[in-house]
Amino acid sequence: MQHEKSPSPFSADSQPLWRLTEPSIWSLAHSDSKEDPARSILRTLWDQPRWLEAYHLYDDRGSELFERICELPEYYLTRTENSILEKNGPRMIAHAPVTCIVELGAGSAKKTTHLLRAQIERRGTGIFAPIDVSLPGLRACRDFVRQNLPKIEFHGLHARYEDGLSSIDKNLPTLFVFLGSTIGNFNPSDFVRFFSLLSAAMGPHDYFLLGADRIKAVKVLEPAYADSQGLTAQFILNLFHNINRRTGGNFDLGNMRYHSWYNPEWARIEMYAVSRAAQEIRFPSFGASFRWDKDARILVEISRKFDPVRLQEQLGFFDLIPVEHFTDPDDWFSLLLFKKMA
Repeated sequence: MQHEKSPSPFSADSQPLWRLTEPSIWSLAHSDSKEDPARSILRTLWDQPRWLEAYHLYDDRGSELFERICELPEYYLTRTENSILEKNGPRMIAHAPVTCIVELGAGSAKKTTHLLRAQIERRGTGIFAPIDVSLPGLRACRDFVRQNLPKIEFHGLHARYEDGLSSIDKNLPTLFVFLGSTIGNFNPSDFVRFFSLLSAAMGPHDYFLLGADRIKAVKVLEPAYADSQGLTAQFILNLFHNINRRTGGNFDLGNMRYHSWYNPEWARIEMYAVSRAAQEIRFPSFGASFRWDKDARILVEISRKFDPVRLQEQLGFFDLIPVEHFTDPDDWFSLLLFKKMA
């Protein structure tokens, strides 16, 4: 298939690595070199204590559940961040004179619409290149942009962050956007690895907009991750359907429950799957098994909370210079704009 002749976010060296799999959506041409997802799952399940990488949550069902979670009254993050973007989108774009907006984990990109509209109003056009592992999410995002923002050139990258970031043209002035406090899902070593990768991928005229949830009262934090409708529990436990499908395992969702709490020492919400009874978890195709004792936990996801001033100082060590700090009237959530150090 021929590459599109319209503007592309790819560097000249990286463009041959990608193929146009459907209109305006690109995938790596040789994805078979990626790590085996099943082996990745088993490696962390055998750790001490057992844990799982959060990106496995986002199969098609998981992505759908998360979109529903974002609409819940208890889940303040989405509406609070959206209100900040709606109010300050034009200021953000004014501070970041770019041609391209790259969003990491875009989902439906509803919040990013405020930035795209501001980009059109200020510059007439632009490129939007969301990076997401969910193909249905990218399709929905593409169709929304085509219908509502026809002046934006859409290029969806069906990939993990690291694959997408390393292919962006450093000579194309770009605003990298990472919303939803997704950075809170990274453990400390993943955090350092991600920002090292991001900084290396950015060019001298690039900017970075980061959404970060802030430390606040436990009575606000904990209900956001244990909603009354039980959607978060479904989202977390759905991961084990995904594991069974990928590994041939025998996790029984009826024999586990969801538990979450705020860990004040680490300033993070911790989300677990807990075994209701002792059981043997088997992976026949790998010749492996383990005993999951009653009340034993598997850590599925974390959501770290941040002091925005300290976070700005930390990112300075990744050559990201603070430009502006946007927040809401309650100081619950921060959107931090940085410029790459030249």
